[in-house]
Parts: sequence; structure tokens; C-alpha cells
Amino acid sequence: MDAAVTPKVATVKLLINGEFVESRSSEWHDVLNPATQEVLARVPFATQDELDAAVAAAREAFKTWRKVPIQTRARVFLKYQQLIRENLKELAAILTAEHGKTLPDAEGGILRGVEVVEHASGIGNLQLGEYASTVAGGIDTHTILEPLGVCAGITPFNFPAMIPLWQFPMAIATGNTFVLKPSEHDPMVVMRLAELALEAGIPPGVLNIVHGGPDIVNGICDHPDIQAISFVGSTRVGKHVYDRAIVTGKRVQCGVGAKNHAVVMPDASKEQSLGAIAGAAFGAAGQRCMAISVAVLVGEAQKWIPDLVAIARKMKVSAGTVDGADLGPLISAAAKARVEGLIESGGKEGAKVELDGTKPQIEGFEKGNFVGPTVFSGVKPGMSVYDQEIFGPVLSIVSVDDLDEAIAFINANPNGNGTAIFTSSGAAARQFQDEIKVGQVGINLPVPVPVSMFTFTGSRASSMGDLGPYGKQAVLFFTQTKTVISRWFDDDVAHPMNTTISMK
Repeated sequence: MDAAVTPKVATVKLLINGEFVESRSSEWHDVLNPATQEVLARVPFATQDELDAAVAAAREAFKTWRKVPIQTRARVFLKYQQLIRENLKELAAILTAEHGKTLPDAEGGILRGVEVVEHASGIGNLQLGEYASTVAGGIDTHTILEPLGVCAGITPFNFPAMIPLWQFPMAIATGNTFVLKPSEHDPMVVMRLAELALEAGIPPGVLNIVHGGPDIVNGICDHPDIQAISFVGSTRVGKHVYDRAIVTGKRVQCGVGAKNHAVVMPDASKEQSLGAIAGAAFGAAGQRCMAISVAVLVGEAQKWIPDLVAIARKMKVSAGTVDGADLGPLISAAAKARVEGLIESGGKEGAKVELDGTKPQIEGFEKGNFVGPTVFSGVKPGMSVYDQEIFGPVLSIVSVDDLDEAIAFINANPNGNGTAIFTSSGAAARQFQDEIKVGQVGINLPVPVPVSMFTFTGSRASSMGDLGPYGKQAVLFFTQTKTVISRWFDDDVAHPMNTTISMK
């Protein structure tokens, strides 16, 4: 990183108290187009003073925002989802340029985020408390879901629009204020989303954005005025955030690493099942926490390996802006080198290379971070391609004899983000959903991410914290339940000496 900012390259601003401001940092990171290595912009690693200013703005804004009528808050998000839809093409183009995923994939991710914005606009129904009259003689009880204060989000590179939209709309709709730290790899789309948020009516200080690396992450974890942190990213960083936030007394949720399996039964629809698995394994260049990275073929389905390889071989690798591209580049040269190293280790450790996607030749994009679909068979636990989350377009094939063995195999893996089964048997599907120890289960669909009125429920080693990032659980995460027990007396009635609740 260079100390000085190149004037000819755009700089990504900070958002503090409703103003987009230039950072005074001496440390900057290039935002690169991963298909061309073109420098799109430079993003600052904000200073501690800038983080403090963002938190101070959020703390001050909370004093008034928490008292804004709930339907007024709801109308802001009705307007916000409209603005995002009206600017969808522009947002997708920004996202594709800095991330590399295809334009349809970029649009799809943004729209999944918009679902949560729409859900936030129904906060009037979601943030209801409970009431019970006469729980004892003349005594009533009710609960209130109160906002916490300043909340923060730390988001990953792989969904630079969707994950922020999973976080700050629910936090702000429930009456909190928010400080967001997006990934330094692709921060431009979230800054455009922030512009639209202000246009929709989010007041100054309610949403703030700072950029940075480990120092800013630690600053968020340690800041005494931040009450809750929502994190999505790698297991290594997530564990650090979780442990540090717990020590400092914060509420925290972390969605982290995964190893997602799809079981293919012999009675499954071959064409539809293999096509779905290929899309889930290689789409977005495998850079999804819900990507299918392991196909578990049961019995006679093991004969379908050549068919699966044929589908993968036909997938088009190119820049995300190219028509018909199925997958684009990896986010960085470092990510490309890591994935290539793991592919090399797979062959050395005994897996059979059915399709090697390293070093594809992409005309016009020779400098891009491309790796094509790669398929291994004969994969076993203990091999690097199975034990590690590759985060690239690599599919491992495991062969088992029956469904019981498949379930036991998946349950032995510590992760629990998502899993799927492809079958035409209702009995097999029912057994799978009952016995599998994974938080999100797909039946004849490979990526079981719930819609916004439900909650993302990754489990076990894929999740730290008890509550999910959107849906009903998000309302509970971003609020504190207060219980009020009340009794009223008439002036002419003697007050009893003992006011303890009596159930008689």
C-alpha cells in the first residue's frame, strides 16, 4: 500500500454523520477489477479518530432516531427498496466491476438484499411486544422490544451488497443506529447503496461507514459505545471478532466458514440434479459460503460422474460483463494462488482429478484471476480439498453405499451452514431432513437460503451466536426485551403493605 493517494484515481469516501468525507489516513488499498487488474479506486484504512467520529455521530443520532415513530421508520425502507430497484442495473455494474461476478449474479444478490429491506419496512408488525391483563389481582404485564443503541456490521467481499443489506436495514428499522465496515476489496457498491439510503430519508448519523483492515475491526470490537456486532466472513476472523466482542460485553453474531454437501440418490432426476449442483458449486467462482463444495453420490449415482464433469467442462469462464459467462474471476491474485495450490494438493494427496480448471485461457482478459471448474473424485476426509473451505470453483466427489452412510458422513463434518438432497423419494427426503445436523436443508435444490421473513440458520461451526442476521431473529438480536409489570390504585383504596404479586 502506498502512503500517498494518486490524484487521478477516485477515492472511496467515508460516511460520517450524513456526509461523505475524504479520509485523512496515510494507508490506502487499491480496489482492482479482478478480470483486468485495472485500478478502479483507492479505499482508505480509516484512522481510530475517524472510527470514533462515526460512532459519536451514531451515538448522538440514536437519541432522536429511537423516538421516531415506527411507521415513519417503515416508510423510509419502503422508499429505499424502491430506489434500489430503480438503480439495480447501475448497482450491478459497479458490483461486477469490483468483484468480478456475472451481471445476472450481481443483480440476483442485490435483489436478495432488497428482500430484507422490504421485510424491514414491515417493522411495525415485527417489533410488537406482548401484553397480558390481570396476571394477578389488578396487575398487568407487557413487554417492549427496545433498540440497543449503536450497532456495527463487518461484511465480506463475496456479497458486497447483499450482506450489508441483511444487516443495517434491520438494525436501523428497529430504532438503532449503525456503523458499517465493508470489505476493502469491493466497497464501491455499498457506498452507492448508502447514497440511496440517505435519499430514502435515513437521517445524518443513523448510518455511518468506515473502511479498513484489522485495526478497524479491533476498534469496532473494543469500542465502548458499540452495543452489538453482526459479522459475516472467514472462520479465522469471525472467531477473533466473536471472542473479542464477548470479552468487551457486546452482543455478537458471526456467520463464518462452511463445507456444504449435496447428496445425490440414484432415484434423483439426473439432468436437473447435476445441473443444479454444478451451478451451486461453480457459480460466483465458488466464492459463496453456501456453495456446494462436496457432492455425495449414493450407489448407482456414482456412475454419473462423467455426466457431471461434462456439464462443468461446458461452463463458460470469462469476465462478468461478458454475455453467457457462467463464472467470473476470483477476487484477487492471492485468492487465485491459494485455490491453485489446493487443487495441486488434491492430486498429490490421492484424489482423482476429473477436471482441472487451473490456468484457463480467457481471450482479452489474460491478467484476470481466473480458475475454471475443477472436479475431484475419490475425495476423503484428511485431504486438503475436503478439510479446507477452498472458496473457489472446486467440487469434491465422495462415494457412499447408502443414505445412512451419507448422513453419517455429513454429520461428521463440523460445519453446518447448508446441505441438500436430490431424490424422488419422500421417505428419503424425510429421513434426511430429520437426521441431518445442519441448520439449512434443501430438498431438490442446492442452496437453501431462506427468504427474508424466515432467518438464516447456519449452525454448529458455521455460526457463532444464537440469533440469525435477518428475519424474526434479527429483530430479537437488535432489541432488548423490557418487561413492565404494573398495578394502579384508586385514591380512596388503602394501599396494601405487601405489594408482592399474589397469584391467589
